[in-house]
Amino acid sequence: MTNIASAKRMAAHLLKCGVNRVRTKPGKEVEEALTRQDVRNLIRKGIIYKLPIHGSSRAAARKILAQKKKGRRKGYGSRKGKEGALMPSRQAWLSKVRPLRRLIMQYRDEARLERRDYRRLYKMVKGGTFRNVKHMLLYINEHGMLRAPSKPAASEKKDRAGRKESVASRRREGQATAKASRGKQGNLAKRDAKDPGMIESIREGVKESPVKQMRDDMLSKD
Repeated sequence: MTNIASAKRMAAHLLKCGVNRVRTKPGKEVEEALTRQDVRNLIRKGIIYKLPIHGSSRAAARKILAQKKKGRRKGYGSRKGKEGALMPSRQAWLSKVRPLRRLIMQYRDEARLERRDYRRLYKMVKGGTFRNVKHMLLYINEHGMLRAPSKPAASEKKDRAGRKESVASRRREGQATAKASRGKQGNLAKRDAKDPGMIESIREGVKESPVKQMRDDMLSKD
């Protein structure tokens, strides 16, 4: 037994690990190992080996995280920290107020709410009167604020879309015309650069025009 303990100690030094991680297979080879070279030979043969390091597994942590994403494991016994640690007060307020404001703005744009009713509901939402959208709809229906959707609103929406499309088409046509005119000017400039004699002939024709001759005759008579 003493020889096995000394062999394990030498093996731990050679394998660079603790003695508790060193394991041996049953046999007389370990007992007969007296030198480090004998231990090296046994390590090479696989009779003496070391156990791998066992790290912390992430399987349980991944399982818990998947459950938390589903909304579980958030009861009173699983909470830590003060009130508002899991959900800040500002975030909770925004998540409650924004759907309410979005709904009354939609009703206002569809002409289903009058202006004064919209302002009243907006201030009530700001004051925290309503718990959620269902609570606000119950209040609106009880006080008869909501009107039926009007057909002119839908037609006005279509007219607005048609106006936008016409403006966009006119813009596209103007851009195409400007592009074509720029192309023509560039072509004329290139032609003039290639044939400078044409410019001189045009200038001579202007000098000898009949209008210019009539004006010169009138001046000479005076």
